[in-house]
Amino acid sequence: MKAGLVVDNEYIYGEEKHLTVLKTSLFFANDGYTVYDCNGQLIFRVDSYGPDPRDKGEVVLMDAHGRCLLTRPSLHHRWEGYLGERSEGQKPVFSVKRSSIIGRCAMTVEVFNNPGEEYLIEGNFGQRSCTIFNAGKESVAEIKRKVDASTNVVLGKDVFLLSLKPGFDGAFAMGLVLVLDQINGDDYVENDEADMSPTAEDNVL
Repeated sequence: MKAGLVVDNEYIYGEEKHLTVLKTSLFFANDGYTVYDCNGQLIFRVDSYGPDPRDKGEVVLMDAHGRCLLTRPSLHHRWEGYLGERSEGQKPVFSVKRSSIIGRCAMTVEVFNNPGEEYLIEGNFGQRSCTIFNAGKESVAEIKRKVDASTNVVLGKDVFLLSLKPGFDGAFAMGLVLVLDQINGDDYVENDEADMSPTAEDNVL
């Protein structure tokens, strides 16, 4: 598999890696996460920073020691990732947009400063069922529901698996998870606003 965007070489593995992602708040979209390996070791943590807990200013992906790896700003309908702590005038390293493929639920990922590198995300993040493909149509990562090994019960959507293929940067993959979470949150807000909008009958009354 051709090497792609690297956020941090430490998270590129020589064999397939399965990470457990736990959403640390269930009240709002775009809140924190913690990520563990199969041995229960903390790999990443994600925190949101902003004056209003409902309107997070920045979402930051950090390593287990609190070092900032990637920043995702909370800008409505602008889905981007920045290396490290985002600074004034800094350009994103990747952006995500809805695909124009008819009849398919997909997102395209554009990587800047690396011509020809792009990804396609297919599936439904809200259902924790997505696959990330590279430009060669190879699967590089997958998001899926986690099953309790002892009871064979599918766990809730606040806990899911992020499976990485060898050579694909886990920090970049988590950056895409954060953007997908933002997109899912934007859709939730839009649907909620649509439900609250006045109907024709309301206008008559």
